[in-house]
Amino acid sequence: MSPQSWFTQAAARLRTANPYAVDTALAALVLFAVSLQWMFPDEGDDPLSWQGWLLGAATAVPLVWRRRWPFATAWVVSAATPAMAVYHAPPPDVVWGGLVVLYTLAARSPVWQRRLMLAGWLVGATLTMQHKENARPFEYAFHLLTVLCAYGLGTLARVQRAYTTEVEDRARRLERERAADTARALAQERARIARDMHDVLAHAVSLMVVQAEAGPVVVRSDPDRAEASFEAIAAAGRDAMAQLRRILGVLKEEQRSGTSPQPCVAALPGLVRQVAESTGLHVELRTEGEPYAMPPDAEAAAYRVAQEALTNTVKHAYASHATVELHWAEDHLTLTVTDDGRGPTAPGGGHGLIGIRERATACGGSAETGRGPDGGFRVVVRLPATADRQAALG
Repeated sequence: MSPQSWFTQAAARLRTANPYAVDTALAALVLFAVSLQWMFPDEGDDPLSWQGWLLGAATAVPLVWRRRWPFATAWVVSAATPAMAVYHAPPPDVVWGGLVVLYTLAARSPVWQRRLMLAGWLVGATLTMQHKENARPFEYAFHLLTVLCAYGLGTLARVQRAYTTEVEDRARRLERERAADTARALAQERARIARDMHDVLAHAVSLMVVQAEAGPVVVRSDPDRAEASFEAIAAAGRDAMAQLRRILGVLKEEQRSGTSPQPCVAALPGLVRQVAESTGLHVELRTEGEPYAMPPDAEAAAYRVAQEALTNTVKHAYASHATVELHWAEDHLTLTVTDDGRGPTAPGGGHGLIGIRERATACGGSAETGRGPDGGFRVVVRLPATADRQAALG
């Protein structure tokens, strides 16, 4: 194992260990470091005394509570350290306890506490050196630099912890946003599939109901027409089944390249012809402008809107004539479906009209439904072309 890996693992274990156990071990280590100077004194130093040992312990034992009460711990250590120097017990060569509390304050305490303690230790270290016999200039520099280094390391630890916390918070926010986006996408997809199934089933069932109602009337008087009605019912059923298979294939994620594509604007003539032949409703398709390719979802929306509008005409309007108009402008397509029926029967409309508005909005467009200028009912949908679609969506 490389030294870097060993250090990383050791640091990870320390972060997850019991803080009191870690700080107790640290206090014992500091007490041992302080006692070394007394156990192996330099020539001419004062001998170890019980008073000196107690003062040395006062610089180490409070470190057990350095995380819970950092400022109080710092005051105790700050009082005991210069007392050792004044009492000549002997004065410590390295203020181990002071370095630990300065590091702790710089890493964990408010600004005023850590700055006050830093200034106090700088001044205190300078004054304490005055009580040391034959103190040399490099000893002043050594003590002051060790104080500043301990404070600097604590500051780096605080900045690192704040950075790590911010990164973790950002990761959690991104995870929540990703989950929200996924849920929103799923909801939109469910709504789209629900609209597709509604449009397919409503359209097919409406045509089948119209033909089924007409069949018994003409079965004896006009067998050919009755046969055509039954064939229209079968064709509508087959078309509905084919489209439902495609939708279910999407749900099961089993679509293959041979699966029928989404309906498009080019399929509108076939839709108009199917409605006219199946229901006897006179439906006219008008086109103004030069057609061009649009995004697939906009193409599908245009087809489904026309399908739903004609289905509503067949089911509710009791109309004899309907018109589907396509106006191809440079930056958008306007689809208008009007009929000469009895007009809207309730404000807001049902699921079909809500689905029309949702389809238009999903493509960055808009939809208007209501009474036509000459009576009847009108649906107007504006779908933007590719160039301004993103701007329309905002």
